Amino acid sequence: MLKRLFPLIILVLGIASFMALRYTRPEPAPVEAQERRWPVEALTVSPGEHVPLLSLFGEVVAPDMVTLVAPIQARVAQRPVSDGQRVAQGELLIALNEDDLSSPLRQAEAELADLQAQLENERIRHENNRQVLAQERNILASANRQLERNRSLEGRNLASQTDVDAAHDNVARAQLNVSSRESAIAEHPSRTASLEARLARAQVQAADARRNLERGRVHAPFAGSVTRVQVAEGDDVAPRAALMSLYPLNGLELRARIPQRYYAELEAHLQSGLPLEAFATDGSQRFVLERLAGESDPTGTEAILSVQGQAHGLRPGAMVAVQLRRPGVGDALAVPYSALHGADLLYRINHDNRLERQRVERLGEVAQQDGGRWLIVRAETLKEGDRVMSTHLPNAAQGLHVEITNTLPDPEAAP
Repeated sequence: MLKRLFPLIILVLGIASFMALRYTRPEPAPVEAQERRWPVEALTVSPGEHVPLLSLFGEVVAPDMVTLVAPIQARVAQRPVSDGQRVAQGELLIALNEDDLSSPLRQAEAELADLQAQLENERIRHENNRQVLAQERNILASANRQLERNRSLEGRNLASQTDVDAAHDNVARAQLNVSSRESAIAEHPSRTASLEARLARAQVQAADARRNLERGRVHAPFAGSVTRVQVAEGDDVAPRAALMSLYPLNGLELRARIPQRYYAELEAHLQSGLPLEAFATDGSQRFVLERLAGESDPTGTEAILSVQGQAHGLRPGAMVAVQLRRPGVGDALAVPYSALHGADLLYRINHDNRLERQRVERLGEVAQQDGGRWLIVRAETLKEGDRVMSTHLPNAAQGLHVEITNTLPDPEAAP
């Protein structure tokens, strides 16, 4: 009987022990629900003046580049320079064959001498005609008197009709000679004018030939760099054929296209007379905005920047990336791009460490001393000393509770 009750006794004791432990256990502390705080970095607002940068990509051009051409058809006798070579002012660049250049000059001078001789002959002929005309008129007057005497003698039957006819023929021949001589004298001004015109044309041709002879030896009009060499010694070149080009080392410009939305701002600043500087991204060169191109297209307007100082490493046709310093803007704030949510949204952190949405106006970007780029914004609702979240939170929303882990220092734009 006891063996049958023993398992039951053990079960009762176990239940009694469990109940005793349950009622004597300590009560757990109540769990309170806590709102999560998102760790973020903050930036203290300090509005001030900033100089926004405009990234440009332009081409180096040489507006004063000159192209040398052959004055006439000739053979290249000398070409002592090569492409890319730097030359001093007055240095010989190319020389054409002198015989090819002097031949047109000799022809022009021969034509000029011939016309001068013809003009002198015309002057002598005119003087002779004037002298002979007086004699011809005397002969005509004598023939007329002889005709009148013969007619008078015929009326008195002292001369025959044959004598009268012969006298009449003499008058006609004398009159013809006088008319011919007067006509020759009347044509003298026109013949002289024609010869003088031909002489002037020959003088121009001779002057052109002398000029071409001088142009056959081309010297550098200024110190510069040779480029686009298209001939070699021994080449036969046609008239007006390009030989080579030369550009001054200190006359290079950078042409870069700016977006149309910046045109009015830059145009107004240029009219004020204040310069705008630009720097190559690698820091090797400095530029100054001189003017804007006279024409635009839908993509923008070309800005023309002059190279300041020595143009080290710059060549026409090279592409250069620069940062143009736009006119300064006041009452603005520089923030990292990570602080921007969307296109124009920042979050201010209030005294309860909760986010408040703020709409801002984007004004450009500014360079930092470490080489980075921050965004320049302006918001009337942001005041001195406000804290702005600089961490980009994908789930950022109005009223979100955050915890500031680090406050960024007030940024200083690089010069």
